[in-house]
Amino acid sequence: MKRKIVFTSLLVILLLAACGGQATPAEPTPDVAAVRTSAASTVVSQFTLTAAVFTPTTSAPATEPPAVEDATATPETVAQETSASTPATPIPCDLLNYDPSTVDVNVPDNTVMAPGQEFIKTWRVKNTGSCPWGAGYVLAYAGYDDDMDGQFIALTEVVQPGQEAEISVQFKAPSQAGIYVSAWSMRNAAGVFFAERIFVKVVVQ
Repeated sequence: MKRKIVFTSLLVILLLAACGGQATPAEPTPDVAAVRTSAASTVVSQFTLTAAVFTPTTSAPATEPPAVEDATATPETVAQETSASTPATPIPCDLLNYDPSTVDVNVPDNTVMAPGQEFIKTWRVKNTGSCPWGAGYVLAYAGYDDDMDGQFIALTEVVQPGQEAEISVQFKAPSQAGIYVSAWSMRNAAGVFFAERIFVKVVVQ
């Protein structure tokens, strides 16, 4: 019995010696430089990922919307807008105009007259100025060959702007034979002649 105990004790001692004698493989000493490089790489990677997440995506620059043509614009509206933006030219006070085909109401050019013959010449004209032809407005001699003793026949009513009127002069043909042309023009109350002139032309035989 005692022998068995001794044997068992020796066996246990041998087993313990075997386990204790087996050297546990030592862990390698860590490379400090490698550890630092790895840590730095990890931090850089983290910053790179963070920047990628929060960096806004670059988009194309905004462009102006294309101009849309006004479909309602017409030549009439454009003309109205243009006339509204352009100040109107004031119309002069005293203007006269006429239609060459109708200005001579009677005694057309080259009408034959006897020496000393009296006649009335009438013209159809239009007041194209901005002032009415009232008191003081007369038709007066404005040059050429002879006034032929012309006497203006006073207007019976005021001629308003834009209105047509017939104006007349009492004439007397010259006593000598020949062709006579006489120019006449309206004159205002201040004695200022209009720019336009009208004519009478007769042939004395």
